Amino acid sequence: MDKVGAIFGGSRGIGKAVAKLMAQKGYRLAIVARDLEVAKAAAGELGDSLLVRTKMEDMLSQLQTNLVGSMLTCKVAVRTMLQRQGGSIVNIGSIIGLKGNSGQCVYSASKGGLVGFSRALAKEVARKKIRVNVVAPGFVHTDMTKNLNEEQLKKNIPLGRFGDPTEVAHAVVFLLESPYVTGHVLVVDGGLQLVI
Repeated sequence: MDKVGAIFGGSRGIGKAVAKLMAQKGYRLAIVARDLEVAKAAAGELGDSLLVRTKMEDMLSQLQTNLVGSMLTCKVAVRTMLQRQGGSIVNIGSIIGLKGNSGQCVYSASKGGLVGFSRALAKEVARKKIRVNVVAPGFVHTDMTKNLNEEQLKKNIPLGRFGDPTEVAHAVVFLLESPYVTGHVLVVDGGLQLVI
C-alpha cells in the first residue's frame, strides 16, 4: 500500500515541516488547516498536484501546451516538408510520459499522448521521406528541475546524477541526422526507466 498521510495543522510551523519531510520521502499527503486557502498554498509549496486537486483549467492548459501545441507545430512543419519531399521532426517528450509518476497525471498524459501522436504521424508521412521521433528525457538540469530535491532523486537514477541539457541535445541531433530511424522514442534518463 502507498504511504499516505493527513497532516493536521500542516500549513505552518511544525506541521508544515512534517508535511515537507513526508513529501520528500514519497508520502501522498492531505494538508488540513482552519484556512482552506492557506492549506492550499502549503500543499502547493510541496508540489502536491494530485489529479483530484488539479483544476480543469490547469489540466487543459498543460494539455494545450505539451500536446496540442506540438501537434499544431508539426502540422505546419509537415506541410512544408511534404512540398520538399523530406524532413525530420523530433518532439521532446519525457520519461514521465512513458513511466508515469504520482502527482503528475496530467503531465504524464500530455507527454504520453505526444508519443502516440508522434508514432502515428511517423506512419502517415514515412512514404514522403519525413521522419518523426521523440526524445524522452529524465531529470535534466533545467529551470523546471531547479527546485527539486536533487540529492534525494539521484538515489533512484542508476547513473547517480541528473542529465545535462547538452546530453539531450546530442540525442535530438542524432535523431535528426539518422536517415533510417522513424517512430522511435529515445530515452535519455540515466537509466531511470529501469527502476520499478
